[in-house]
This record gives sequence, structure tokens and C-alpha cells, in this order.
Amino acid sequence: MKYVDEFRNPAKAQGVLADITQLAEKLTQDRPGPIKIMEVCGGHTHAIFKFGLEHLLPTSIELVHGPGCPVCIMPKGRLDDAITIAQQPNVIFTTFGDAMRVPGSTLNLLQAKAEGADIRMVYSPLDALAMAKANPDKEVVFFAIGFETTAPSTALTVLQARDQGVMNFSLFSNHVLVVPALEALLDNPDLQLDGFVGPGHVSTVIGTDPYRVITAHYGKPVVVSGFEPLDILQSVWMVLRQLAEGRCEVENQYTRLVNDQGNAVAMGAMAEVFEVRPTFEWRGLGDIPASGLRMRPALAAWDAEEKFTLPGRQVADHRACACGEILKGVKKPWDCKVFGTACTPESPLGACMVSSEGACAAYYKYGRLATERRQVSRV
Repeated sequence: MKYVDEFRNPAKAQGVLADITQLAEKLTQDRPGPIKIMEVCGGHTHAIFKFGLEHLLPTSIELVHGPGCPVCIMPKGRLDDAITIAQQPNVIFTTFGDAMRVPGSTLNLLQAKAEGADIRMVYSPLDALAMAKANPDKEVVFFAIGFETTAPSTALTVLQARDQGVMNFSLFSNHVLVVPALEALLDNPDLQLDGFVGPGHVSTVIGTDPYRVITAHYGKPVVVSGFEPLDILQSVWMVLRQLAEGRCEVENQYTRLVNDQGNAVAMGAMAEVFEVRPTFEWRGLGDIPASGLRMRPALAAWDAEEKFTLPGRQVADHRACACGEILKGVKKPWDCKVFGTACTPESPLGACMVSSEGACAAYYKYGRLATERRQVSRV
């Protein structure tokens, strides 16, 4: 297929759905509960709701929404650290827009900006580097967030700053790694999964090989997927086919962009700039070993964590917010008492409602009426 509309063809979707239904009926004959498949990426969650896929699938299949939203997994303590940097004199703090309203313990970045901090939204780390060149009397800090998808562009920007001698640019690194997070989920006894729809964007960088630990050690099929409706439906079918055939493998549905080994140039830049942290805190998942990236000592001159003294505190989430359980896949957004009432995209209590990739934001934007009906049916 060459064009987007081909990946949204209703007739082809009905054909795949028929095959999914047949496999699901076979697999659930002798089991009490539904087949649980986690889509790791927040982009998949939004596509599932935007195109109504969850309601097209048979009820014997439950899609579980994973921690694949980099803004959502940011703990409050790291937001507080970011705000501390932004409030320093002579600092221009730059960030992607979807991080502006993520709650810290007392403020978010947008509120800190309203109180006088020089916080500016950018579209890429290169924008922040250009800002540093244009403001040599200021210290320009880039709030680096994201999985392996965005880490290469950050790394290449740091290397460019080094090569050009731009010393007033630095990075506050909060990049995270996807596979350790999946391992942490599978080690959680509260969550029982049958397989994964693997993240497409991350996999364009790292390839499919790193997921083999999931199939080898945990015995869970992984199918790396694209983001169009037929991509996701085919990936669900591929997971079910593995289960029906008694296989457990890493398969690649997203062959038009993903290969087994990944992007060598991108991974090389990451390896030159970053090293793996011993541990990193994830909202809802706690400290996960070897799951975050920090700057290498050789690049300390461009490391904001070396330039500034940070609080470095761990801060609990809002008591009423179920964001942590939602990120772990233990709860759905409608299980949260404040979803759609006290917590909305305009006034979020948790990060899952803030980001464009957050599960709560997806439910609110595309699935709110359906979830309201489900809530009524429970009464």
C-alpha cells in the first residue's frame, strides 16, 4: 500500500476483524477472562480511540494502555527540578509545548512562566541551540524528554554545540528507555498480559532486536506496529496468531520503516552523548533500574545537572489521581474518580490528561461518551 487512505480502508478492516474474531473465539474457549494486549505507545492509544478500534474488536480482547507517553511518565520531582532551573537568574528554559502544563508539586512550567521565569516553547532542540547563539549572555537550557525516538536529535544537538563551542547551552536530560519499562510491567504481579503491540516510533531507532528479552525471558509475543487503523488491527491479529500457534516471537508489522537492527547513525549519536543511569524514577512505576539516560562526563559542560543545584526530591502524586495505575495498565481512565470532572485537559491533576499522547486525554477527547455509557451501565 502507498497511500494513507489504503491503511484506512473499511472493507479491508472488516476482513481483518473477521479473522481476529475467529482467532479470539478459539483462544477464549477454555479461559475465564479476556485476552489482554498492551499497546505500549501513546500514539497507538490515540489512534485506537480516534478510529474507534477498541469498540470494533470482540469483547474477548481487552486493550491495555501502557506507559509509552514520555510526558506522562515524568515524576513530579523532575518537574520541580526543571522549574528550579527555569527560575534561576539569567536562564532561558526551553521545552516542548506538551510539557508546559504537567503538574509539579506546587507549579507547572506555564505557571512558573506567568510568575516571571523565562520559559519558551520550541519545536526542536536545534531551536534551543539557535536561541543560545542569539543570546550569548544567557544560559539556555533544553528540557530533554522522550524515549529513544527523540534522544538522537537531542544527542546530535549537543554534539553540534560542542563542535561549535556554544558553551551557554545545556541539557536537562530526562530521556528514558522502553525495554526496561516493559520488564518492570511484566514483573508486576498485578498486571497479567498476553502480548504487546510494540511501539513503532521507538523501533525506527532501536530496531526490533531489543524486544527479544521480552519473548525469551517473559514468554510474551511482541509485534511492532505502525499507527494507522489497519496497522494496529493487523498487529493485534499477529499477536493472536502467535498465541493460537503456541509461538512467542518478535514480529515486525511496521516493515515500511522498521528493521531488526535499527538506525545505526541515531544509536551512535546516543551512545556518544549519553550513558545509562543506574536507576530512574517513572511516574506510577517507581524507580526502574537502567531505564534513563544521562550525559556522559566528557560532556559535563553541556549538562544542566552539573551546572545547577537541583532539589532532586521524590514527590507523591495527587491522592485523587490514578495516573500511576493507568500508566501501569492496572486501571482505565474511567476508573479514576476525578476523570472528566475535577481532571480535564483544561485543568489536569495528572500528567495522563496533559499530554497529547496520554491515555486520559485520549479517552476524554475520543472516548468520553463511550466511557460515560459504560459507567452508567455499571450502576
